[in-house]
Amino acid sequence: MLDSAFAATDLDLISFLKAIPDARMRRGVRFPAWYLLLVAVLGILSGCKSLRDLERFSIRHHSALTEALGVELRRPPSDSSFRYFFHQVDVAELCAAIRDWTIAQIPGGAADLDQLVCDGKTLRGSIEPTAGGGSAFIAQVTLYSAALGVAISQACYATGENHERAVLRQLLGELDLEGVLIQADALHTQRPFFGSSRSRGPTSS
Repeated sequence: MLDSAFAATDLDLISFLKAIPDARMRRGVRFPAWYLLLVAVLGILSGCKSLRDLERFSIRHHSALTEALGVELRRPPSDSSFRYFFHQVDVAELCAAIRDWTIAQIPGGAADLDQLVCDGKTLRGSIEPTAGGGSAFIAQVTLYSAALGVAISQACYATGENHERAVLRQLLGELDLEGVLIQADALHTQRPFFGSSRSRGPTSS
């Protein structure tokens, strides 16, 4: 649990969460967007797997959290509060904020990265059969720094709407990675992955 002497800094996660635009209508908003996101992050790290779990977590730690953060909230958020908020939150902005916060924790930032590993995984329980006899699923692509032991960036996609190569291109395009070695599966070495001949490097016959 957060220490009562907690004070936000430019490198603190809360500072990054506060920078995420709140898409909700101002009327009727009882909980700051950054607070809901922070409780969700803490809850998930503590093992919460559902909105009801997050409600129980927020109730259990309401007094300690509000005191440590210096906020006045008469009651903790309910599962419906989280449900409504998650339908409105900009997922891309959230992922970008967490990515930027992660990089900010690295001494020297992205400049200290020398190599990243790309890994794609299918999310458990997301596989569904298709009319053609195949299967569709939700996958996640992660850029991981083995040296630092942290995931720098990640993104999810539905196989019927996107492809791992396109998602990796997007993740790499959002970072300044000049001189960084990228390790990836063989499918990423195919020519369609690259946008120009200059970026392909040497090729073998």
